[in-house]
Amino acid sequence: MVGLGPAGPDLTTTGTRTLIDRAAAVFLRTRRHPAAEAFPAAEAFDRLYESAPTFDDVYRSIVDELVDGARRRGAVVYAVPGSPVVAERTVVLLRRHPAVVDGEVAMAVHPALSFLDVAYARLGVDPVASGVRIVDGESFATEAAGERGPLLVAQCWSTSVLSGVKLSAEPPPGTTVTLLHHLGLDDERIVEVGWDELDRTLEPDHLTSLWIPTLADPVGAELVRLDELMHDLRQRCPWDREQTHGSLARHLMEEAYEVLEAIDAVAAIDAGGPGPDDGDAEERAVAHLEEELGDLLFQVYFHATLAAEVGRFSLADVARGVHDKLVSRHPHLFDGARAGDPGRMAADWEALKKAEKGRTSITEGIPVALPALALAAKLQRKGLAVGMDLPGPGAAAAAVAGAAASLIRADEASGRADGAVDPDEGGDGDPAATARIGELLFSAVSLARSLGVDAEGALRARATAFRRQVESLG
Repeated sequence: MVGLGPAGPDLTTTGTRTLIDRAAAVFLRTRRHPAAEAFPAAEAFDRLYESAPTFDDVYRSIVDELVDGARRRGAVVYAVPGSPVVAERTVVLLRRHPAVVDGEVAMAVHPALSFLDVAYARLGVDPVASGVRIVDGESFATEAAGERGPLLVAQCWSTSVLSGVKLSAEPPPGTTVTLLHHLGLDDERIVEVGWDELDRTLEPDHLTSLWIPTLADPVGAELVRLDELMHDLRQRCPWDREQTHGSLARHLMEEAYEVLEAIDAVAAIDAGGPGPDDGDAEERAVAHLEEELGDLLFQVYFHATLAAEVGRFSLADVARGVHDKLVSRHPHLFDGARAGDPGRMAADWEALKKAEKGRTSITEGIPVALPALALAAKLQRKGLAVGMDLPGPGAAAAAVAGAAASLIRADEASGRADGAVDPDEGGDGDPAATARIGELLFSAVSLARSLGVDAEGALRARATAFRRQVESLG
């Protein structure tokens, strides 16, 4: 294992050149590196980048071919960009390969310069004295959580990666960050920019990194502050001290509905945009959604704190549990399973969920307290997931019309005047009529589902509009 250095051939060490020149077989991870041109006879693995679905698949294929090459040829040299021990996934995978672990294939790493050496020289930074943390651009949101800097962000190979960094954190006001592009090459660029401009300044590639001297309010730190506040409230506030899981239940439900209402407001703006006289409507709606999500998050923290106080589970257990559950339910992303079409993936999700929970029925765990329209829609989706043949838009619309016609005929046969029975005034109504109304509503939910419409949300929107009509008259 050798490294080609961080830039052109002039930064490739003499030791690396000697090993390559004497090798019977030389493999390059990629020719997409300035120093690769010095070794035209080496075989490169660029073809794998074009055929494998993910980078991890590429790296595992490279490792398998390298091990096979060592078995067949006795010794090979594998050259990677930069240093083989800095942000080089294939070297990590090689160390874990069974042939290497078992000693069948020996592995030796020759040191080399990395992009870090050039970056620290250009920045004038002593990484030991300043305590620099290296993070990967693609996983910045998680790796930088709770960090305050300084950070050197590697592998900022696309505008989307830089945008992800920008949206995940923020430095203190007035702080500039530094883009490091093509270090050691003739077209080297070192640009100080404001945070808002870090993804708008240059066209990044695999030789782009980012220097962040300090961060403010990273997501991890904010979550820790909220957790500390929650514990403080439990200790010092008389009301918070008295609360239990049961006493908080109604608050959780109320907060959930308030979030739904805030989502509806944002969705309405997204669908049609703010009116000509409502220039700040979007800002108000988004701020309201942010606030309501915070209130709902506080409920999660409250319940986790109550559980932690009696040794049941902690907030960390909650986060770890949902993280691991999501990983296990996405085998096409994390376990190398093949991703199917959305319908197949939904069925696989239900099968994994059923096995994970040890449930005997796919409907087990669906709360019966859900609003009726939402319950019907969820049960219909479960039915589809297990292969049930449910009506499409035409058949569902016909069922709605048929149920309505049946109601009209039954009402005419009864001789009852319109509006003679009001369920709010007492009584359960005619059981037969109740059944027909149920069939009509269930068919309406089926029609909405087949058209990709959330029946619960659609009825709520219509009720909200009617509410405005009533208010305009009252």
